[in-house]
Amino acid sequence: MTEPVTTAQTTAKTTEPAPPTTEAVVRIEGLCKSFDGRLVLDHVNLEVDRGRIVSVIGQSGGGKTTLMRCVNLLERPDQGTIEVAGKVVHQDGRMVCRDLPGLRRTVGMVFQRFNLFPHITAVENVVLAQRKAGVAEPEALERAVALLRRVGVAHRALALPDQLSGGEQQRVAIARALALRPEVLLFDEPTSSLDPEATREVLSVMRELAEEGMTMLLVTHELPFAREVSDHVVFVDGGRIVEEGRPQDVLETPAQARTREFLATYGATS
Repeated sequence: MTEPVTTAQTTAKTTEPAPPTTEAVVRIEGLCKSFDGRLVLDHVNLEVDRGRIVSVIGQSGGGKTTLMRCVNLLERPDQGTIEVAGKVVHQDGRMVCRDLPGLRRTVGMVFQRFNLFPHITAVENVVLAQRKAGVAEPEALERAVALLRRVGVAHRALALPDQLSGGEQQRVAIARALALRPEVLLFDEPTSSLDPEATREVLSVMRELAEEGMTMLLVTHELPFAREVSDHVVFVDGGRIVEEGRPQDVLETPAQARTREFLATYGATS
């Protein structure tokens, strides 16, 4: 005679392990933005999960940089919801965030043109960002030196920005963004104004950050780099997300004709 199976035994046999959960550090829903009556972002939806790297690609004027600048409210959306680190910061055309400096510490940004203060040294640029955030000077200086060493420009700590190469300036800018210990880093075409050697230097630093698990949202025209480091690639065209998915899918076997047409101009598809 077989023994009856209890409810507990049945549950144990039939319950499957729960799938791993992900946490969206940035969540965007229905984002719209216009300039002078021209729709630049048209109902964009996007999520960036913690520890993931999302690359946004597309032609110039397609809305990529505007999307990036809306995340930390450098641009104010006309419509839609933006949530950062579990907090709604903008909703339905209304700014909910009352602590913009706090938001921009959570969401660090590395700009295309470096945006270093020209009258102070590299290390002072990294210290100043922290001092404005309330970090004590000794701690700010120690962290600044450590970060400049991390990005490979500690030997240039006392140089003014105009004494630095483009690649060195961009690495100082990355150190400055990291100094505030952000939960996510935004990169707006960080290599577009650099020569090939400086581009390699900056991409090397970004590659190391990716390996360390930094959450990153980056606008880039460096398609091989996007393919190498990204977890997710988003193709934006005409203010809309045309296609998104794994790098190998979007960049190697795109489903949409417009994506294939764009990639062909970069020699990224056969």
